[in-house]
Amino acid sequence: MPSAVRFGVNYTPSEGWFHHWLDFDLDSVRADLDSIAALGLDHIRVFPLWPYFQPNRSLIRPRAVEQLVALVDAAAERGLDVNVDALQGHLSSFDFLPAWTRTWHRRNLFTDPDVLDGQAAYLRTLAAALAERPNFLGMTLGNEVNQFSAAPHPDPDRATSDEIDTWLARMLAACEQGAPGKLHLHAEYDATWYQDDMPFTPAQAARHGAVTAVHSWVFNGTAQRHGRTAVPTEHHAAYLVELSKAWADHPHRPVWLQEVGAPAPLIPPEHAAAFTAATVANALDCPDLWGITWWCSHDVSRDLADFPELEYGLGLLTNDRRPKDTARVLAEAADRADTPPAAPRTTALVVPADPVLRSRCAPGGPVFDAYFRLTADGARPTSVLDTRADDKDHLVARGITEVVTPEQVLPAPQGGTSS
Repeated sequence: MPSAVRFGVNYTPSEGWFHHWLDFDLDSVRADLDSIAALGLDHIRVFPLWPYFQPNRSLIRPRAVEQLVALVDAAAERGLDVNVDALQGHLSSFDFLPAWTRTWHRRNLFTDPDVLDGQAAYLRTLAAALAERPNFLGMTLGNEVNQFSAAPHPDPDRATSDEIDTWLARMLAACEQGAPGKLHLHAEYDATWYQDDMPFTPAQAARHGAVTAVHSWVFNGTAQRHGRTAVPTEHHAAYLVELSKAWADHPHRPVWLQEVGAPAPLIPPEHAAAFTAATVANALDCPDLWGITWWCSHDVSRDLADFPELEYGLGLLTNDRRPKDTARVLAEAADRADTPPAAPRTTALVVPADPVLRSRCAPGGPVFDAYFRLTADGARPTSVLDTRADDKDHLVARGITEVVTPEQVLPAPQGGTSS
């Protein structure tokens, strides 16, 4: 039997990057998809650019929607399922927001009634256009839209957690209205798990939508602090998968490692394959993992200006569609048809339920450090909220037999006076 874990890639077009929607060339897309399918992967995540698809609040361009459908159909011809991110939003350090939300028309992305109406119509339209396609997995609301809601964004759209909760519920409902029964979800970057004042919360990530999505990037301080081959670096993706489970209401809610990559220079190109192999192997040791979707398919062309340097080389394939060593590593993992489900993780580390304390889980925090102390000692930890640490029914449902606090795991501080 094939592994239950899905293997895929975030599709970055080799020609024109995501600006390819302006000069959509289906033959070029087909060639890209051929190079992805040749790796034995089973799905892609694709990114319509929001301003190109909905340049006016009341105009969702029919031609753009047709092009998206054509891409999804081309993927089906190559045995690839497709997840569609809609509110783009933010990609590779660039913001793509329609003019009707900015400058002279400045309106809050998460609270303005007219903006919400436009977003819901857009999500519903894309979902409905793809609803009958058997290879359409479902919608992701957008790519890391939480970065618009707080610092360090230079012009954030401030909202409360309650307002974000309302926004998430409405947008996911719009996806469901357009394509009932599909796998609709939302996805944020790791400030949701690590930043105390982020209005997108861990509970929302683990309770809204069909699956929990995590995005793992070791340039968040992990690789800088610990180095490229350290336990925290090679297990960071697995840590986020297991950290997310503390907030889930269902004991076996699926978790999708929706973005993970090998960023240079912290992970030098000559070491990217080893990092990929370790990251994938460690993630596969997480129960209830839905899938691994690598960032990204193809390198960004050097003809395009102003990207951060690391963005140019993140592809599994070069800009001319040649596979790198990282591609071979992921292809080998996808080809292992006899991968058994991961065993339950029986040791749970206590994490604070209060989101204003979530920096304890960030790199350098006591939860983070305790998790990797346990991992380095050979344990396979997961996490549990402090409000559930004594709930025997919850622990049994998750297969947890031991609960420990960070203070029990980490060594006591040195120094001080004795009495």
